[in-house]
Amino acid sequence: MWHEERHSRIRDLLRTSGQVSVERIVTELGVSRETIRRDLVELAERGEIRRVHGGAVLTGDEPPIDVRHATRVREKRAIAKKVASLVESGQTIFMDAGSTMNLVAEALATRSGLTIVTNAIDVAGRFAGRGGNEVHLLGGRFNAQIGCTQGSATVAEIARYQPHVAIISPVGIDAKAGASSFEMEEAEIARAMCANARRIVIAADHSKIGVRSRVAWCPADRIDVLVTDRRSEKSRAVTAIRKAVGDIAYA
Repeated sequence: MWHEERHSRIRDLLRTSGQVSVERIVTELGVSRETIRRDLVELAERGEIRRVHGGAVLTGDEPPIDVRHATRVREKRAIAKKVASLVESGQTIFMDAGSTMNLVAEALATRSGLTIVTNAIDVAGRFAGRGGNEVHLLGGRFNAQIGCTQGSATVAEIARYQPHVAIISPVGIDAKAGASSFEMEEAEIARAMCANARRIVIAADHSKIGVRSRVAWCPADRIDVLVTDRRSEKSRAVTAIRKAVGDIAYA
């Protein structure tokens, strides 16, 4: 089992239980205690978990945004480039917030003739000073920690648009649960974008494959394209996901 797949399984156990022992992880994953200890050290260094005697607990909802920005950058950049290749000039696009979406925005900012509708300050900022594209920043309550707008006002404003594509990055993607996130408000934004878009593109690196987070917001059979990196092919979950979604595009 690849270490990123182990990390995904550990995250899934923690999101389900909140706290998990080394013994349970060893039993669930079928690997050695020393391997699990190394995995927990790495996850703790990323800020995703906190090690406690005999196991680990969640440090919070998700890793801090600065940690996410510095994690799996090569894979996310390749995914962003692939996502950009699926977008056509003249299209209107929903984009949510997150480290992957910042890189997607960077890739799209070199294009022209696009209309971007987003709740993310960083995503909107990627297009600043670049001609040929129009950006609409959704209103609502500002979340300074993530750098985005959220809440009922944001969701209501999303309903005004009928874009060609919604490009969204989840916490996890699973064949049965579909796309999901940890925070309820983030999930509500994603759900509203998916409900109003003609086409749904999910951007998710290999660490998110087979992961179920707390709040599901898009069934797998509603996803038109899942864009992920090649390491996802090693995941046992990807076979079921491939059958459930419209298509998988590898970066």
